[in-house]
Amino acid sequence: MILGIGFDDPLLVGLIGLGFLFFMIFIGVRVVFAAALVGLFGLVELLGWGPAAGIIGTIPHSKSSTYALSVLPMFIFIGFLAFHAGMTQQLFDAARKWVGWVPGGLAVSTVFATAGFAAVSGASTATAAVFSRVAIPEMLKYGYDKKLAAGVVAAGGTLATLIPPSAILVIYAIIVEESVAELLLAGFLPGAVSALVYAGIIIVWALYRPADAPPVTGYTWGDRARSLPGISPILVVVVIIMSAIYNGWATPTEAGALGALVVFLLALLRGTKLHTIKDALMEAAKLTAMIFSLIWGVLIFVRFLGFSGLPEAFTNWILSLEASPMVIMICILIAYSILGMFMDAIGMLLLTLPVVYPAVMALGFDSIWFGIIVVKMAEVCLITPPIGLNCFVVNGVRPDIPLGKIFRGIALFFIADVITIALLLAFPEIVTWLPELMRANG
Repeated sequence: MILGIGFDDPLLVGLIGLGFLFFMIFIGVRVVFAAALVGLFGLVELLGWGPAAGIIGTIPHSKSSTYALSVLPMFIFIGFLAFHAGMTQQLFDAARKWVGWVPGGLAVSTVFATAGFAAVSGASTATAAVFSRVAIPEMLKYGYDKKLAAGVVAAGGTLATLIPPSAILVIYAIIVEESVAELLLAGFLPGAVSALVYAGIIIVWALYRPADAPPVTGYTWGDRARSLPGISPILVVVVIIMSAIYNGWATPTEAGALGALVVFLLALLRGTKLHTIKDALMEAAKLTAMIFSLIWGVLIFVRFLGFSGLPEAFTNWILSLEASPMVIMICILIAYSILGMFMDAIGMLLLTLPVVYPAVMALGFDSIWFGIIVVKMAEVCLITPPIGLNCFVVNGVRPDIPLGKIFRGIALFFIADVITIALLLAFPEIVTWLPELMRANG
């Protein structure tokens, strides 16, 4: 008995519920339904039907009316509208003309273009889907290896989890009651570092196997200069969001709304049809509804965990271990990497943070720093088998590239992610510098 529980202890109910939840997820039940059902029966077991029903009935309204959550549909809409308005193609075209000459140039261009799109999207799967249509055909046309072309798109899409405006960082902030603005700002440098590490590993691949990733040459400085106006809408949105967050002249929600308005007006000026804008609105609404539903279902389970006392028991157990805090942190990250093989990123964080976060804070780690680290781990899980959601998205858009080949293509990018996480562990200032600067100037 690791936690010292008895058969009549609420902790036993909590552990049984946790085990049953993972069993349901393992057999294929969606996280939202598994979490809600286990949470419902667990609360009924601990509190009785009346109090349990009262708690469950208040969660959808109380959480959907949280002001911080209103930023999500704004960020998601910006990304979908930028794609439907054709801004994504111009972003990739500019990146190709500026860095296509390096070894593996088109793949490097894809990384930087996905990073740029991530700065207006905030949704990893949307980024992967968009560049599966935009970048993969170009890479294949120039003779790129299929597994590299698919792997770079799947991995590049994960940059949207760190680079603001990141939807998953907003969710983390809400779960742990941390500053949304500081977390979004903290993700900027780690996201840039991650993109540079991806680019570096592609160049190494291209130098070792040049036939897999030939450079693209022939563009003049005039061609490069003419490509810049096409990316101005995305640059304007990035400047608006980042300056609003850093200088504090608007909340993240207000910055997201202003960014959405700018993209909307620029799309109209570019001649975007109303039915195209309607498609962007519908896709944004579907993704928003999915995220909100997942939050509601998991929070029912989280309430159950709270009444069982499992988070406090886990914290006490962690503190009793005779190991350094960093060793414990590395073990937690390894556990996340294993868990991420079977769960989606948002569901994994929603389910684990209520238990893990108090223990991590008790060990003395910074909340903002841990948020970036754990979200980076969630990013890794988006490309690891057997779930690897971004890999499935790429395969869905490009069924001519087998799923097994896509998973082989992300192997080097997994190594790149390990390097990035090691850098963030060794140099936490990469994460904390901008938030601390904002506090000092605020």
